[in-house]
Amino acid sequence: MSVSICPCGSGNLLDACCGHYHAGQAAPDARTLMRSRYSAYVLGQLDYLVATTLPVQQPGLDLEAIAQWSAQSTWLGLEVEGAEVFGGQPEHAFVSFSARWHDQAGEHCHRERSSFVQHQGRWYFIDPTVPLKAGRNDNCPCASGQKFKKCCSSYLTR
Repeated sequence: MSVSICPCGSGNLLDACCGHYHAGQAAPDARTLMRSRYSAYVLGQLDYLVATTLPVQQPGLDLEAIAQWSAQSTWLGLEVEGAEVFGGQPEHAFVSFSARWHDQAGEHCHRERSSFVQHQGRWYFIDPTVPLKAGRNDNCPCASGQKFKKCCSSYLTR
């Protein structure tokens, strides 16, 4: 049994916090998924980062770069600034956050407004670094069965 504090900044024990999600339990909302993904970066859990990215984008992830960034960084903290959840099917959300880390080049802070979509009871991160190859009238890459323009398209505009 681990007695370490969760890296997400909740102050809770890892096993009682993000550890549940890393072990396979679905995150209940986009904010929780964001926090658990940050913890996965801290802990080097690449499989979790892949599994929680929109499935159609998973083959386009640069796993070597993710692994290097995770391992070569000293993670300094996460601040979730807000979450906007939008109804509908599928449900979408934006999560605004700042993540801080230190590496050989110095200290950094990355601020982002990330997009998320829920599909079949699971939330997924829509990775802005992996292009979604869909035209407005194509089926949405999130597999909702809707046209891209009526589903995820508007949630990719920042």
